[in-house]
Amino acid sequence: MKIKNIFIIGSLSFLLLVGCTNIDEHVYDKYPANNFYGSAQGADVALASVYAQVGGNWNGVGYAGADRGWYDLNSFSSDEQVIPHRTTGDWELDFARLYKHEWLPTDTFLNNTWSWLYKSIFNANLAVNQLELSKADPSKIAEAKVLRAFFYYLLIDDFGDVPFYTDNNIDVNKIPQSSRKDVYAFVVKELTENIDLLSESKGGTYYGRFNKWAGYTLLAKVYLNAGVYTGTTKWQECLDACNKVSQGGYTLHPGGASTSSPLGYKYFELFGDVLPDDETILAIFTTAEVVSRNIFSVRSLYGSQATTLFGYSGWNGTIVPKDYFMKFSDTDIRKKQFLYGDQGGGINYTVDVASLDNPGAAPQAGVRDVKFYPVGPMSGSGASNDFPIYRYADVLLMIAECNVRLGNASAAKPFVDQIRQRAGLGILGLNPSLDDIYNERGFELSWEGHRRQDMIRFDKFLLANDFRGVSADYRKLFPIPTAALDANKGLKQNSGY
Repeated sequence: MKIKNIFIIGSLSFLLLVGCTNIDEHVYDKYPANNFYGSAQGADVALASVYAQVGGNWNGVGYAGADRGWYDLNSFSSDEQVIPHRTTGDWELDFARLYKHEWLPTDTFLNNTWSWLYKSIFNANLAVNQLELSKADPSKIAEAKVLRAFFYYLLIDDFGDVPFYTDNNIDVNKIPQSSRKDVYAFVVKELTENIDLLSESKGGTYYGRFNKWAGYTLLAKVYLNAGVYTGTTKWQECLDACNKVSQGGYTLHPGGASTSSPLGYKYFELFGDVLPDDETILAIFTTAEVVSRNIFSVRSLYGSQATTLFGYSGWNGTIVPKDYFMKFSDTDIRKKQFLYGDQGGGINYTVDVASLDNPGAAPQAGVRDVKFYPVGPMSGSGASNDFPIYRYADVLLMIAECNVRLGNASAAKPFVDQIRQRAGLGILGLNPSLDDIYNERGFELSWEGHRRQDMIRFDKFLLANDFRGVSADYRKLFPIPTAALDANKGLKQNSGY
């Protein structure tokens, strides 16, 4: 049975409060809002409205899980996945245009991502205000501030200079646009001032919440990309934050053979139901049709194959581009996530894809991915796999990267070797290069939402591929959506759009 997290606890607490109270004029004098949010139950209700935005759902809501939102915008613009238009007429061109770096300020993905992040920030501002006014437990106020910093970090990563506010009492058309560098400084300040106030508890009610270790992982990610955001690198600061996470007692989950895994290895338990807390630092709790959903496998598989495997039709959408797929060694257990060649039942997935858009790909063209092998409850609209926002393997690879960039590649080697050995590969023959780190991140973290950011940091994002030439430098940022510019005439569009 899945752990009940704050999304459900907070909502039920609020419903119980309403259901057991006589709503009359005397109630507000006896039980003012400030007293309520100062209680442990009330503080969780305030936080629940913010956490509810993290899970993936339709119309681009959430970090990952459903479609046409933050995850798709950041994943399909990288080299790890794409949905081609099909010669049968299936799938619009929007997904292929992301992969070809042809997105426009009017695109749905951009509008959805922008709207989701600002709704999340609005809710976080409200929670901070409610908790501070009620003098709630400092750890709960800190949690709300860390959540807000998380959303602002995602905003500057995608859009650069963005509207910035911490007080909801302001008109949309008057929110000032702050520089990427200034918002970065705010994020760092909020994190460094609040992380140590967070709980050190792991799992249980903190399975899908920011504890101290998730907070330091977020800080490490912010420092990891500081050079992109500000022009000044922070490799040592990133390394220090990673070392803090290492104090949390995390280890790599075993990767060995397992007869209980549909893909044959314990490694894939990291992407199933109730993710193992030896490695999982922060996760999205998912129960399809109740809390979030995970569509990644059903969106990838051909209709009849999904029906054979799971009892419902697949969407025949997402594929893994050939160049990305071909980098994986045949002895790498992580390659088991890919389905290619003859699958039986008339299904034969070709590695080569002739076209993404005009005329498009043949119905069975493209490697498919079942890293998130569906777990129940499931249906044609998604499965109940939880999603790892942060896990310890990422932290180890950040430690390795920082050491290489700081000129200490020999110190980086043991961390890369740990990841490789779990995957069934041998250790590196030499100390790792930056390309080794980059490739290992691609193997280990595929389809987990990190690839675009990694490609930009390693100067790979603009390189040509089979379906487009070299991209212009301005494509490292997404444009501010047209709808946002229309709502706030004081905003300045990113260069090139």
